[in-house]
Amino acid sequence: MPTVSAGLLLYRRTASGPEVFLVHPGGPFWARKDAGAWSVPKGLVDPGEDELECARREFREETGFETRALGSALDLGTFRQPSGKVLHIWAVEGDCNPDELRSNLFEMQWPPKSGRSQQFPEVDRGGWFGRAEALSKILPGQGAVLERLYDSLASSQR
Repeated sequence: MPTVSAGLLLYRRTASGPEVFLVHPGGPFWARKDAGAWSVPKGLVDPGEDELECARREFREETGFETRALGSALDLGTFRQPSGKVLHIWAVEGDCNPDELRSNLFEMQWPPKSGRSQQFPEVDRGGWFGRAEALSKILPGQGAVLERLYDSLASSQR
């Protein structure tokens, strides 16, 4: 049985087209990476947990933003990642200020083999991106998530 993560893709409509809110992973491994490093806020589904509730919880934990008042969530479906993990992603229309992002922390040994533990934010920043930039920023395995959203938005405007 593959590991399942659930996530929430926040999007907004602008005069130049839709923008998506992506997050950059925190910690020393990702510090100097940009293109192909950003992600949809997501996390592992706990046993017995509703996947949409998990997606909302993970979004709140990783960003500090609440999404319950934003309206209904559009189920974008599931996406198998190169690692074998399965992502179940929903899209919600809304807005947030990336400067107000507040992420939870994780602990790891750093520097490696030092015996010292340090805490790092799970997400060190977030940002709004138009289609071309979002597709260049997002992890390669998550590009299909964005394409599904863009296809859904285009279909709803016909």
